[in-house]
Amino acid sequence: MKIHFHLRYSTRHGQNLYVVLQRDGAEEEHPLSYLNDELWDGSVDLGAAAPASVSYCYRFRDAEGNERTDWGMRRIDPGDIGGDMIRVFDYWNNPGAVENAFETQAFKVLSGKSVATKSSNKGSFTHIFKVKAPLLGQDEVICLLGHGRALRAWDSAAPLLLQRGDEGWSLRVDLAQEDFPLAYKYGVWNTRTNKFLGFEEGNNRTLYSGAQEGPIVLHDGFVRLPDMHWRGAGVAIPVFSLRSKTGWGSGEFGDIRLLVDWARAAGMKLIQLLPINDSTATHTWTDSYPYAAISAFALHPLYLNVAQLAGKKHAAVLKPFLKRQKALNALEAIDYEAVMQLKWEVIRALYPLQKDEWLADAAYREYYEANRHWLDPYAAFCRLRDKNGTADFSKWSSHQKYKSAEIDKLLSPLSADFDDVAIYLFVQWHLHLQLKEATDYAHAQGVVVKGDIPIGIYRYSCDAWIAPELYNMNMQAGAPPDDFAVNGQNWGFPTYNWAQMKADGFAWWRQRFHQMSLYFDAFRIDHILGFFRIWSIPMHAVEGILGHFVPAIPVTEQELRDAGVGFDYDRLCKPYVTEAVVHEIFGEDANWVAENCLLPRTDERYDLHPDFATQRRVEQYFVQLPATEQNIKLRDGLYRLISNIILLDPTAGAKKKDPATGYHFRFGIEKTLSYQHLPEAAKAPLKALYVDYFYRRQDDFWQAEAMEKLPALKRATNMLICGEDLGMVPHCVPDVMRELGILSLEIQRMPKAAGAAFFHPKDAPYLSVVTPSTHDMSTIRGWWEEDRDLSQRFFNEILHFEGQAPYFCEPWLNRAIVEQHYRSPAMWSIFQIQELLGIDEKLRRENPQEERINIPANPRHYWRYRLHIALEDLLLEEHFTGEVKQMAALSGRI
Repeated sequence: MKIHFHLRYSTRHGQNLYVVLQRDGAEEEHPLSYLNDELWDGSVDLGAAAPASVSYCYRFRDAEGNERTDWGMRRIDPGDIGGDMIRVFDYWNNPGAVENAFETQAFKVLSGKSVATKSSNKGSFTHIFKVKAPLLGQDEVICLLGHGRALRAWDSAAPLLLQRGDEGWSLRVDLAQEDFPLAYKYGVWNTRTNKFLGFEEGNNRTLYSGAQEGPIVLHDGFVRLPDMHWRGAGVAIPVFSLRSKTGWGSGEFGDIRLLVDWARAAGMKLIQLLPINDSTATHTWTDSYPYAAISAFALHPLYLNVAQLAGKKHAAVLKPFLKRQKALNALEAIDYEAVMQLKWEVIRALYPLQKDEWLADAAYREYYEANRHWLDPYAAFCRLRDKNGTADFSKWSSHQKYKSAEIDKLLSPLSADFDDVAIYLFVQWHLHLQLKEATDYAHAQGVVVKGDIPIGIYRYSCDAWIAPELYNMNMQAGAPPDDFAVNGQNWGFPTYNWAQMKADGFAWWRQRFHQMSLYFDAFRIDHILGFFRIWSIPMHAVEGILGHFVPAIPVTEQELRDAGVGFDYDRLCKPYVTEAVVHEIFGEDANWVAENCLLPRTDERYDLHPDFATQRRVEQYFVQLPATEQNIKLRDGLYRLISNIILLDPTAGAKKKDPATGYHFRFGIEKTLSYQHLPEAAKAPLKALYVDYFYRRQDDFWQAEAMEKLPALKRATNMLICGEDLGMVPHCVPDVMRELGILSLEIQRMPKAAGAAFFHPKDAPYLSVVTPSTHDMSTIRGWWEEDRDLSQRFFNEILHFEGQAPYFCEPWLNRAIVEQHYRSPAMWSIFQIQELLGIDEKLRRENPQEERINIPANPRHYWRYRLHIALEDLLLEEHFTGEVKQMAALSGRI
């Protein structure tokens, strides 16, 4: 059995194409040969015992080693087709093609059930036509017409109807008696009215040869339908923020059903959630931070509905807890510690009553076997965290290093720790059941569920404990300074060891995507810029300002000399501290700082005292003191003094400097006193190097870095991928996202164009998500009051209203901004629920500052925002829901 592949693809000299077969979990790469300017071909011998099915794709490679793989895996079924030779005519499926988005899981949810057609695939055949058409309407199917009797001689009253399958639409036809070349075209047929609705756009397709050597399979790509720009709307809210009348003080997975009901009534096609993984590290309110999960796989016990867990059989167990439940559920904001404490008391009361039945449940055993690769380590990690009083596994009395054999002992039913470990398995099983039930309900209602993948992992997480080699545990991830965090952000997460991850085929990421796909149809990649480069901060730093991008092409000593700056390590790479600098930063406290924190030098400069030489040491000093305004001022001033530097040396402290490592500019050097105190002749060439470093030299390098990771990760899932591409965006990022078909994020008050004050939703690319705000920002109403001059400009320039802007964002004004986003050409318009409530005077909160979920500049922010109205009551607000639905309808998003 042989398969002869023909691929339509135009190449240049030095470029080569390959067909890549997937067999037994491994890739087989077979070279194709250049046939002419538009066609490559090649044969693959499958051997005497041909497999029943062959999956394959195509790969491009040029002389420089650049590599691209087309999108999706095609399938040929030799056992079903028969014959000794199968000829396949294929197309290159560009990953960035808009049509591919409609083949994702999100659009499978939106498309609903397939239409049944009468089979035309019986009897003998010479050709198999295969084509994709994801955006068909109700009762619509793909049909085929063309020259010759077998293709119905273009008779649109009686076309050949294709059948829908896993790979799109297909049809087997016997063309043995037809003359070639033969013209044909696809069209659309309505099975309810039995009417031909029209042909696809463009020229006729042409089939040039018959099947003299064996059956021919034609992969024709996508039907050229006239409107491939479907648009929908969605609502975003964290699960913890949901409020229901039966809740236990925070949102739960069961509340998702109510959210789906409201979203559907309001014309929404999608609900978007924040990360839902377990973040229990300290058993305090600081665990409320959803982006610091202790497991990339485990679900958060916060979201467990304990009443559903108890069921009717054990409902009496809940009675002693109901008074506290009612009090917590009445609170305006989440009391994270009290809610977690209450739920765990209920869980521990129910566990012994349900243990035996749970362990004997065949469905649980199946779930356990499929997920034990993360379940066992996670459950053991939780037990050891609690036993040792810390998630920092380096401080545990035993099991500091993960060893599977030792974990197996903990999980043995004969172990004294078994119940203390198994209770976490018990909770994860029921969380899985409740989330699966909620998302299955959403899918049944035709509503897409979009999740969120954090860019990092918690430093003291189960993932880091199991495989520390996958992470750079000696570094911290964060983000450079911006208008929202002027000293940068330090998330504290270790950065990824991408070389190690690539070595095993990104297995951890593949497992992570698979786990998400059990519940979600789309997801947001938090800080997708981290796949190009990550802001990497040394462990001795507290603020993000002392980080630099990794990887990055450094600045060398020779470059500095050639530019006329010269190179003085002490002046450029160490904090510049003089009496004038100390007085400018500390004012009347300058003498105290000089006497206690500095060491005088002989050149009218100071060195930092060893006890205050790093931001981390400063933090440790002041954490012991009362958090008075004066102490905070001194601490922050010392942070600034330590970061008063121009070049960062990634090998500082090493015995010998490797010249290849070079140096990295501190972000915003022109704002430092060190730069301002330089000779004027040095400033301009130094700033030119700075601009080149951040905005020019890295672009191709970072693009290559992203293309090492993102294509492989995108191929690992069929969920719709949306990137959060905000912040300091390299020029290469939009190109890579377009090439891979990853949706961008567009926010009105965070324009990506240099020098722009605002972004207008009407300018959004189709493959994007537009939104007025995210959880990291103030809402429309809050933003309106932050800067009067800016809101006035927005009022006149973007909304095109004349005169004075209202002081407050009144409902009509809020609605005008929301409507702009509805009318955008973007595929998705997604709104925080607070933005939608803002259009209604009666329903919105009185104080817009209470609508904000997170403040990124504060690493210890308490995530406790909660809807102020129960979802059951929101469903009764028919006028408001009708207004939201009307906006969706008028903008064509229903």
